[in-house]
Amino acid sequence: MTPPVFSAAPRSARILGVLGALSAGASVVFSAAFAHLPVFSGGMPVMVQTALTQQQFHSLGILLVALAISCWGPSRWLLVAGGLMLAGVLLFSLNLYARNIWGWDALRAAVPWGGGAWILAWPCLAVGAFKAAGSGSPGQ
Repeated sequence: MTPPVFSAAPRSARILGVLGALSAGASVVFSAAFAHLPVFSGGMPVMVQTALTQQQFHSLGILLVALAISCWGPSRWLLVAGGLMLAGVLLFSLNLYARNIWGWDALRAAVPWGGGAWILAWPCLAVGAFKAAGSGSPGQ
């Protein structure tokens, strides 16, 4: 039986919660797998370590956004924050993994956009939290 607090969460919170958890789990799998790849036999490049760290950190951020939406209801600011964090994982981390493992460099220019998405996500989360705390009603 699902506890009432989780079944009552908005769909966007459940989706972001699942995606954040999957991203966090994938970062652990990637970290373990990369440690054993022949391409990294001389050590894992700093670029890949940074991508892993950022993916892990922003996966927790996605979970935080999901929790905020569960508590305060969905708002544009919170939904944008979650979307930007997801976009950052795709554009930054996954792009750097592909470049270092397969030599795929076609979307190299997207990496800074991923970092920019993460930079913008945190103020969006802050504004969403501020507006929710000040409005007295969820989802405002």
